[in-house]
Amino acid sequence: MKKFSEYYLDFFESTELNLRDMTEETANLSSEPGKWTRKEILGHLIDSAANNHLRFVGSLFTDDLLFTSYDQDAWVKVQHYKESTWESLVTLWVAYNKHIIHFIDTIPEEILTEPREVHNLNEICYQPAPADEPATLEYLVEDYFDHMQHHLESIFS
Repeated sequence: MKKFSEYYLDFFESTELNLRDMTEETANLSSEPGKWTRKEILGHLIDSAANNHLRFVGSLFTDDLLFTSYDQDAWVKVQHYKESTWESLVTLWVAYNKHIIHFIDTIPEEILTEPREVHNLNEICYQPAPADEPATLEYLVEDYFDHMQHHLESIFS
C-alpha cells in the first residue's frame, strides 16, 4: 500500500492555497441560515483532527477499536471559532493534518490492516463500518479523510 503522504500531501497543499484565497468576510458566512460558518466548519475539522489523532495513536496500544465520541456542536461553540482569524485556523488545520499524515505513514501496514473484532466504528465514523464484521485502523483513517473532504466541499460551495 502506498503511504498516505503520497495521496494527501499534494491535496493539503492545493487545499491550503484555496483556503488562503478565501477572504475573512467569506469565511464568516454560512451556506445556510442556522448552519456553521466556514470558520466553524474548519474549526470542526480541527476538532476532528484532534479527536482522530488520539484515536489513531491510542489504537496502537490496544487490541480493539473502541473510542468515545464527542459533542461536535458543543466543541465548536465553546472554542469560538467565529472569533478566530481565518489565517490562524487554516495554518493550524494544515499543520495538524500534515503531522497526522506523517504519523500514519509510520504505522506498519500489518497494524493498519489488522482486523479487529471489537470496535465501535459503526457508531463514530462518517461512513459507519458494519457492526457485525471486524474493522481496521485503515478504515478509520480513510473515513477520517472522507469526512474531511465532505466538509471541505461545504466550505468551497
